[in-house]
Amino acid sequence: MNPIKIFLKTFFSKSAIDKIKLESIYNISLNGINGKPINLSEFKGNFILFVNVASKCGFTSQYKGLQELYDLHKNKLIIIGLPCNQFGNQEPGDSKAIESFCELNYGVTFLISEKIKVKGSQAHPLYKWLTNGNKNGYRNSTVKWNFQKYLVSPKGELIDYFNSTTKPNSKRITKHLK
Repeated sequence: MNPIKIFLKTFFSKSAIDKIKLESIYNISLNGINGKPINLSEFKGNFILFVNVASKCGFTSQYKGLQELYDLHKNKLIIIGLPCNQFGNQEPGDSKAIESFCELNYGVTFLISEKIKVKGSQAHPLYKWLTNGNKNGYRNSTVKWNFQKYLVSPKGELIDYFNSTTKPNSKRITKHLK
C-alpha cells in the first residue's frame, strides 16, 4: 500500500478518506502515434510501463530491451513509449519518422504515443500525474532525461519510477511483474 494511503488510514476516518480522491490515471487522455486515442482505462488489470523515448539518444538501444520485456510479459504488461524532444533535441522527427524508426530498427510492437512534453508548464497531463505525488498518491519526481520509466500497478497506482540507466529488464522493474 502506498504511504499516502497508510497515512490517511492512520489519521482520518473512512468518511473523510472517501472525500479525498486521488486523480485516476485512467481518466487521462492520450493519443497514439497514429493520432487515435489510447484509452488507459482499457488497461485496468495490467501493469503499465510509461517510458519517454527518443530516437537519437545514447539510451535509444533500450527500445530492444523494452520490446523483449513486452514480449515476455505482454499478458500482464502494457508498455507505452512517449516520444519527447525536450532533452537535447533527440527526437526531432514527426510521427511517421518516429514510427518508421521504431519498427525498422527495433521491431517495436508496443504502443507509441504522439510526441509530447514531459516536463515544464506544458507537460502532458499524464506526466503531471506521474510526477506529482498529490495526483499519483505516491511521490513527486522529475523527468531528468530520455528513457526514464514509470511503472503503474494493475489497480492504477504508481509503483515507482526508474532513471534512464535502469535497463528495461532490470530486476528493479521485473520484480514487480510477478
